[in-house]
Amino acid sequence: MKILDVTPTVFPDAKVIRYQKFSDDRGYFTETFRESDLSKVIPDFKIKQVNESFSNKGVFRGLHFQWNPYMGKMIRVISGRIIDFFLDIRKNSPSYGKIAGCELNAQVTESCNHWIWVPVGFAHGIVCFEDALIEYLCTGEYSPGNEVGISPLSEDIDWSACDKDIKKKFDQIKKTGLILSDKDKNGFSLRRWTEDERSKNF
Repeated sequence: MKILDVTPTVFPDAKVIRYQKFSDDRGYFTETFRESDLSKVIPDFKIKQVNESFSNKGVFRGLHFQWNPYMGKMIRVISGRIIDFFLDIRKNSPSYGKIAGCELNAQVTESCNHWIWVPVGFAHGIVCFEDALIEYLCTGEYSPGNEVGISPLSEDIDWSACDKDIKKKFDQIKKTGLILSDKDKNGFSLRRWTEDERSKNF
């Protein structure tokens, strides 16, 4: 795996990892994961579960998180274009309640692709600008009794740390009508989650 660079987001623990694709007139080849390389960037990163999801244009999935076991996520777009969102839910963090996002897309003709690392302590979600296929490498196995979500429509999420262009793009697609599951639409508000006893897990 040839890692080209690692860029911290506005929350330094969340990182964007750019890796190279090797192209010629036949197409391209790339290593998307090599433990020895990624462990230099994300110490002690161990895959426990791999997820794949396909989402239609306009879909928002999230903002999800779990404990017992905790789950960090490494996300890449195989095809399509998304914004990947991460909301700080670490109660002792100075950025608690703030959200940021990173635009990710996958084009066959591009010379590189990206992973984004969303560590434990962040709620994670995606919104799709076009039909998108996404892969998740997870550091914990899914535990349905220990997973909840904060609604992306919650009005008390703090957007002040989010890039203005990212927020503008989100607002534009929200106007056209986000496609949300009932579970995500009816997720916690940030205030309700803060008051919930389980929030002490982060």
